[in-house]
Amino acid sequence: MSSLALEPISIIIQPKITTAKRHPDLQSTNLSLLRLCNHLQEARQIHAQMVKSSQITDPYSAGRMSEFYALSCSGTLHDAEKILVSLHQPPIFIYNIIMRGHLISQTPLNAIKLYHQSLINSIDPDHFTFTFALKACTHLRELGIGRQLHSHVVKLGFCSSAHILNKLIHLYAVAAGRMDDARKVFDTSPDPDAVAWNSMLEGYAHNRDGGSLHDFFHRMKQRDVVSWNTVVAFYVETGKYEEAMAVFRSMQEINECLPNRITLISVLSAASHLGALGQGKWVHAYINRHGVELDENLSSALINMYSKCGCIEGAIHVFEAKKWRKVDIWNAMIAGFTSNGHSLKAIKLFSEMLAAGVDPNEISFACVLNACSHGGLVEEGKEYFQNMAVVYGLKPDIGHYGCMVDLFSRSGFFDEVEKMIQQMPMEPDIVMWKALVGACRIYRKFELGEKAGYRLIKAAPEDHAGYVLLSNIYAMKHDWHGVHRVRKMMLERGVRKVPGCSSIELDGVSYEFIAGNASHGNKRELYEMLEEMGNRLRLAGYEPDITQVLLDIEEEEVKESSLSQHSEKLAIAFGLVSTSPGTVIRVVKNLRVCGDCHSAIKLLSKIYGRDIIVRDSNRFHCFSNGFCSCGDYW
Repeated sequence: MSSLALEPISIIIQPKITTAKRHPDLQSTNLSLLRLCNHLQEARQIHAQMVKSSQITDPYSAGRMSEFYALSCSGTLHDAEKILVSLHQPPIFIYNIIMRGHLISQTPLNAIKLYHQSLINSIDPDHFTFTFALKACTHLRELGIGRQLHSHVVKLGFCSSAHILNKLIHLYAVAAGRMDDARKVFDTSPDPDAVAWNSMLEGYAHNRDGGSLHDFFHRMKQRDVVSWNTVVAFYVETGKYEEAMAVFRSMQEINECLPNRITLISVLSAASHLGALGQGKWVHAYINRHGVELDENLSSALINMYSKCGCIEGAIHVFEAKKWRKVDIWNAMIAGFTSNGHSLKAIKLFSEMLAAGVDPNEISFACVLNACSHGGLVEEGKEYFQNMAVVYGLKPDIGHYGCMVDLFSRSGFFDEVEKMIQQMPMEPDIVMWKALVGACRIYRKFELGEKAGYRLIKAAPEDHAGYVLLSNIYAMKHDWHGVHRVRKMMLERGVRKVPGCSSIELDGVSYEFIAGNASHGNKRELYEMLEEMGNRLRLAGYEPDITQVLLDIEEEEVKESSLSQHSEKLAIAFGLVSTSPGTVIRVVKNLRVCGDCHSAIKLLSKIYGRDIIVRDSNRFHCFSNGFCSCGDYW
C-alpha cells in the first residue's frame, strides 16, 4: 500500500467550466425527481435525461447525481465514478462525495486512489478532501501515506482546520501508535477541542500507557462521556476492574455528564469479572431509574453480569423481559446456564432458540458444546458437533474442537480424545492440553498425563498452570524426583505459581483472601470460625482428602492444616461471621476449586443452612443443602 506514492502538489487556477444551454425548468424537475428516488433504475432514468439535456455537465447537477449513487442505499459507486470520469474538469466536491462513499462502503484504499487521481488532474483539495483521505489512512493504518498527506496539509495552509488536526491526531495516536507525533500535532492547536483530547486519550489507552492516560485525563478542562468511557474501558481491558469501578463512581460524584450505554456495558463487565453482584445490581437499578432502554447489547451485558455473579435468576429475569431476535442474547443466556451448572437448561434453551427461528452461529455451538462438556453429555455433544457443519454449514474452529476434547477427557474417553486430536485441521492449543492433563489426574492416567503435561509446557512455557498440573501428576504417584524436576524447570525459567486467591463482596466492598493468610477484619474471630467449621465438619463425617495437598509433606496434620486454610475456606469463614443467618455467600476464586474444598463446602452448606456459590476459574458451583449444581463433575 505504501508503494502508492502521492505526487508533489501544485496549486493551479482552475479554468471556467463551459456548458451547453440547459432549460432551467427541466433542470429543476430532474433534481426534484432525484430527491424522490428510492430505486437505482429510477435514478438511471433521470441520469439519462440529464445526459440528453446536457444537464450532467453542470457541476451542481453532476454532484447531486453522484451523491445519490455514492451515498444512498440504492446507488452504486461504479455509477458515481462514471460521472466523475465523464466530466472534463470535475470540481473537488464530487471527488469528496465519492471518497466518502468508499469510506462508508469499507473500501478506504479506493478513497486514497481518488485523492491521488485528483492530484494528477491538478484539482485543489479542500478541508473535506483531507478529512476523508486521513480517515482512509487511519482505516488502513497507513502511516507512510498519512505523513505525505500531513505534508500536503502544511503546504496548502490547512493547519488551522480543527477537523484536519483531529484526524491527524487520530491517525498518529490510534492507527499508528506514534504518541510523540500525535502530541506534536496536538500542541500546534491553539485551543484543542474535545475530539482532539479524546483522540489523545484513546491513543494512550490503545498503547497501554496507563500513566499518561491518567495524567492527560485529569488535565482536561471539560470531559465528556467519551472521555470517561475511554478510561473505564482501558481499566476493564487491562484487567484492573476495581479501578474501572472507582472511575465510574468518580463519574457519578463529579457529575460532568451522564453515562451512556457504552459506559454501562463496560461497568457491567467489570462487575462480572469481580463477581460484584451488589455493584452490578446497582447498575441495573440505575438503568431502570433513568429509563435507559434495554437493547440487545446492554441486555446481554446484564445477563452476563448476573450469570458470572452466580445469580442465574437475575439473568433469566432480563432474558424473559422481551422476545429477542438476535442470536447474541440467546448465546449469553445459554452460556449463563452452562457456567452455573444447568447444562440441561442450556440445551433446552438452544432448542427453543432454533424453534423461534433464530439461526445459531459459531458462538451458539461453542456454548451448547460447553454445556455438554460440563454436563457429561457425550452423545449429545457428538450430535451437536456433527450438525454444526452438516446441517448449518458452520466450520468448527479450535474452540469447538477444544470443547469436544474437554467433553471426552472429562468423561474418560481417552481413545476419542486421541482420535479427535489426530483429525483436527490445526495443532492442539493449551486449553486442550490442560483439559487432557486434568482428566489424566482424575482418572489416574499417569503415563498419558506426563506426556500431555510436557506438551502443555512446550505450548505455553511461561504459563505456570502447565508446570503445576505436571507436578501434580508426579505427586499423585509419589514421584517426588519428578516433582522436583518440574519445580527446578520453573525456577530456571523464572515461572512462578499464582497463589490461590478468593474474594467475597459485602455491602459493595470486595474482600480478598490468599491461601494461608487471613488478613481482613477480626483475624481472631475468623480463625475461631475456621476452627468451628473444622470441628463441625468432622462431626458430620468429613475426612480431609490429604491427596489434594500435592507437596512432599510427611505429616498428615500439616497437610490438614494446609487444606483448612485454602483461600475459598477463608472467604466462606469471613462470610459466615460477617452476614446474618440464611444470607447467600458468594465467593470468586482465581483457580479451580480442589476436590477437598468441594467436598467440605457441600457439607458446610448443609451444616450452616446457607447457599454458597463459588465461581472458580472454570465454572460456578452452587452448593445447597449438601449438594452442588455441578453434580461433582468439574
